[in-house]
Amino acid sequence: MLIKIAIVDDKLIVRRAIRAKLSLSVETNIILEAANGEEFLQKIKTLQQQDLPHIVLMDIEMPEMDGIQTIGIASTLYPSIKFIVLTVFDNSEKIFEAIKAGANGYLLKDDDAININEAILNVFNYDAVPMSPAIARKTLSLLKTGFSETKSAVACVLSAREQDVLLHLVEGLEYKQIAEQLFISPATVRTHISNIYEKLHVTSKAEAIKMAYKNKWV
Repeated sequence: MLIKIAIVDDKLIVRRAIRAKLSLSVETNIILEAANGEEFLQKIKTLQQQDLPHIVLMDIEMPEMDGIQTIGIASTLYPSIKFIVLTVFDNSEKIFEAIKAGANGYLLKDDDAININEAILNVFNYDAVPMSPAIARKTLSLLKTGFSETKSAVACVLSAREQDVLLHLVEGLEYKQIAEQLFISPATVRTHISNIYEKLHVTSKAEAIKMAYKNKWV
């Protein structure tokens, strides 16, 4: 069975370079490309469950929605998909945020084709967590020193007020009760909730609450 791949990177030249590296493998099939996280989430909505990519190669720094935010949302909505970060960043904060968001691997873009293709096979066949050597060393250092608790980067998708509304939703409050708590109108609450659903790419209160728990916003 071919491993279905999606590539998410804002630079066309980089996507082409990744395609060239993956072309050396007879076991992968690139089914989707996107220039940022927002475009990826919009495109993946159009796919049937059986057509979803098995693995997504995800850049970090992108306009509209970055890779860490995208992984946090997509890994909740599509738990069958595995995400491998493929980036130029090897700093500790980015590694930690990507792992918290749900990344299954963390590679550098200058890794050679053999390493990238082997990483894909290992994630697909063995549920491995591949990392570039430089990344592995930094991760080991993080484990030795201990992770500092930081708020999930996915929360940056929502405004402060939207986060407040979502928190009250998690607490089980109805629209009118939320309005009273936040000193706003029920109509404004509905607008905030509509924006929350749109930004998180969910369609129900249950999905929004699941996203909140998964990303430890509550």
